[in-house]
Amino acid sequence: MSESIDWPRTQHATRRRRRFLFILGVIAGIVLGGRAALSSCVDVLWFKSLGYGDVFWKTLGLEWGVFTAFAAATFLILYGSFLVLRQAHLSDLPSGQTIFIGGQPLKLPVEPVLRTIALGVSLAIALATGAAMMVEWPTLALFWYTPHSPGGGLDPIFGKPLNFFLFTLPAWQLIIGWLLTLAAITCALAVFFILITGGTRVLAGRRISYLTSPWRGLSITLSFLLLALAMRTYVDRFERLFEDHTIFQGVTYTDAHVILTGMLVVCAALVLGAVIAAVNAASVPRGRWLVVAIVPAVFFYLAIQGVAWYVSSFIVKPNELVREQPYITHNIELTRQAYGLDRVSQREFPAETTVEAADPANNQATLQNIRLWDWHALQDTLRQIQEIRTYYDFPDIDIDRYKINGTTREVMLATRELNVDKLPESSRNWINEKLIYTHGYGITMNPVNGFTPEGLPTLILSNMPVQSTVRDLTVTRPEIYFGELTNMDVYVKTRQKEFNYPQGETNSLTSYEGNGGIALGGFLRRSIIAFDRGDLAKLPFSDDVNNDSQLLMRRNLRDRISTLAPFLTYDSDPYIVVGDDGRLSWVMDAFTISDSYPYSTHYRLGNDLINYMRNSVKVVVDAYDGTTTFYVFDPDDPVIAAYRAIFPTLFKDASTMPAGLRKHMRYPEMLLRLQAEVYGLYHMTDPGAFYNREDLWNIATEVGMGQGGEQTTQTMEPNFVLMKLPGETGEEFVEILPFTPANRNNLIGWIAGRSDASHYGTSVVYNFPKTKLVDGPLQIEARIDQNAQLSGQLTLWNQQGSHVRRGALLVIPSGRALLYAEPIYLQAERSPMPELRLVVLALQDRLAYGPTFESAMASLFGGAVSSLSAAATSAEQMRRPESAASLQPAADLNALIAAAARDLADYQRLTAEGKLGEAGQKLEQLKGEIEKLNRGQR
Repeated sequence: MSESIDWPRTQHATRRRRRFLFILGVIAGIVLGGRAALSSCVDVLWFKSLGYGDVFWKTLGLEWGVFTAFAAATFLILYGSFLVLRQAHLSDLPSGQTIFIGGQPLKLPVEPVLRTIALGVSLAIALATGAAMMVEWPTLALFWYTPHSPGGGLDPIFGKPLNFFLFTLPAWQLIIGWLLTLAAITCALAVFFILITGGTRVLAGRRISYLTSPWRGLSITLSFLLLALAMRTYVDRFERLFEDHTIFQGVTYTDAHVILTGMLVVCAALVLGAVIAAVNAASVPRGRWLVVAIVPAVFFYLAIQGVAWYVSSFIVKPNELVREQPYITHNIELTRQAYGLDRVSQREFPAETTVEAADPANNQATLQNIRLWDWHALQDTLRQIQEIRTYYDFPDIDIDRYKINGTTREVMLATRELNVDKLPESSRNWINEKLIYTHGYGITMNPVNGFTPEGLPTLILSNMPVQSTVRDLTVTRPEIYFGELTNMDVYVKTRQKEFNYPQGETNSLTSYEGNGGIALGGFLRRSIIAFDRGDLAKLPFSDDVNNDSQLLMRRNLRDRISTLAPFLTYDSDPYIVVGDDGRLSWVMDAFTISDSYPYSTHYRLGNDLINYMRNSVKVVVDAYDGTTTFYVFDPDDPVIAAYRAIFPTLFKDASTMPAGLRKHMRYPEMLLRLQAEVYGLYHMTDPGAFYNREDLWNIATEVGMGQGGEQTTQTMEPNFVLMKLPGETGEEFVEILPFTPANRNNLIGWIAGRSDASHYGTSVVYNFPKTKLVDGPLQIEARIDQNAQLSGQLTLWNQQGSHVRRGALLVIPSGRALLYAEPIYLQAERSPMPELRLVVLALQDRLAYGPTFESAMASLFGGAVSSLSAAATSAEQMRRPESAASLQPAADLNALIAAAARDLADYQRLTAEGKLGEAGQKLEQLKGEIEKLNRGQR
């Protein structure tokens, strides 16, 4: 006979183990909760330092309110369902279950074990549900604040306002999905109880053939599940507006005439089934009535699918265009509205080919600002001539327009940021990284086509300290504490002086004078901050830190802005602005997006699949003190209107933006790129043309450089241009992108996003004649490669210890023609710094090139001497913006230009004949003529 286990002692050991685990769980909760609390304390200090303390508390309240509500409701429903089902099956549960541990039998009571498991599982599911719903707080908050935002128009199928689809429907989907999950779990729980009780009951010593209490619990939970499915089916009707089909997205003829009505029938059948299940639970429960509750919904669903197949196959398909025409029209109209294409105006562009059509005399603003500096080449050059020290870097190049000596010029800007990862290894210590090397310094600015005789950029702003060649353009706060590379926390206003910039044998030092940080205060506050920021071993004990010292955290632009407003989508390319007061400010475009705009087609934006987009907000971050301001530029956007109702202090009207910043706002690249993609299909507003894809457009492609230096074909990027739009009177700063027909390389049109004054935020499309073949970028590249003189010269350069680097090909409207421009650089194998060697210009039927822009213009336009004279004058003023123009008489300039044109022609002829020695002499003569031309204009 085996020896039995001492049950009381075992129970006592089990209780001790439970007590230990409980205490361990409490300690873990305190540690984790305490860390979260400390992190929240630091966050609230950070939000308050920016003036957005109420935004933090409102966000925190919304997050934890959602978490608490859904976690509590989930726990009550699940654990309450368990208790009800357990009570119903209590008499049928086994009294105990014997298990063997080490060969010894141990009898465990079933009911307490089940209760413990149910409590733990319900709590775990409740916490997971609360955490998942917590992340969705913007969806629920928008639903709650919907009445405070504009309503919008009605959709053409259901007659629902736009707010219903943007705010109400997503919240319904979220809540119904939650209810459906709970219903499925409770149903599974009821089935579990039936299985463990054997599905029968013995009453008064007699086994009965029908089941009572076991089926009652299943009947109740099935009724709950069928009601949740009915709600899901009802909401699914509205989701048909987002359904993807071969030709278009949205409700189709079959949906409108069969599916939508059929789904209401299925919904009613599910409600009927729920009623049957509930009545079955209230009376003597029988299993067959549960089958009866499900059958109607299944029957009607299958019947409706059969009818829909018949209508689609035999009524729609034979006459698809006729049947679907009104629904295609809905898709076209609402997709254009969703992406702002209804604001696009259309104009005709003749795309003529003659020199006279380019009209250089009346398009000087365009010609003077053709961007010859490829931004990749400029970045590499600046890293060589302006980094000064190895720990500086130029992470990006921005394009903007500024007043230079009273004239608006297109320029390129780059910030000199500090990259602590590039500090010498011997200098990588806590004091250097946190207290001394705290910021970048300065900015460079150069005209987009300004070159020195050596092929380097003509710099307007440069060096350290910042030097300016233009009297009215100065930088008063060149320190960059907040930027694109500022990924590390720093402490300022300490006893350590901060490194400002190198100055000969010594360094210029400074101390932070802003108020954009968190005061470190006394030892306790400092310790809390150090614990949160992972600096506990150094910060509390540093003698360099005092009560007035400040922590600058979240200095990276994207991290900073997305923490303040995580519900917005941001452009990946912030740009720097020099304000009228000389301060540096970052500008980042912010967007509101949605995937539930009715009848609109979905497109991919990064990792999101969206069908609505607005550039509603411009975010400005001061590069010195980190002040962050959200300006609303599209108050008619219902999504931003709802967020303004939630966070009234976070946003400001665009009218409050300083004028010195407002004039540098620009059309967002991300928006124009997406709009161009959508417009390629949705410029076809005729349903028949849309159905047949008769005039499908793509964004033009160009030759680019791969990571290994090889040539690749890639989609063109938007190009900022300062130009006079055809049909307009003055120059504008616009962003342009050309189109080609699908699977073709010739151009068919181009889109321009406008940035200035009253035209800001609008766009215009210029259509080319469909009867005329206009060369696209790839065709112009082919013409360059096929030019015997050019190809010979490029081949020669590639064989002399250097390689040719071709810049981006620009397609620029000028007058009634298109002007193509491509800079060509020469880069030595051992030098990462490219230098401009050739400028290639082309019209539809002409191609010319020269060592400078002026000489290429002279070669291209030939006898248009007066125009070329003006172009050369303007180009030289840009190259030397600090000098006033005292020009020679026009006749002298014309003679110089004519001589330069002759030398260039001789150089090209001799190169083609292989007489490279004589060609070199002609090239030197050409350079001399150009220098005379330059001197004559000073």
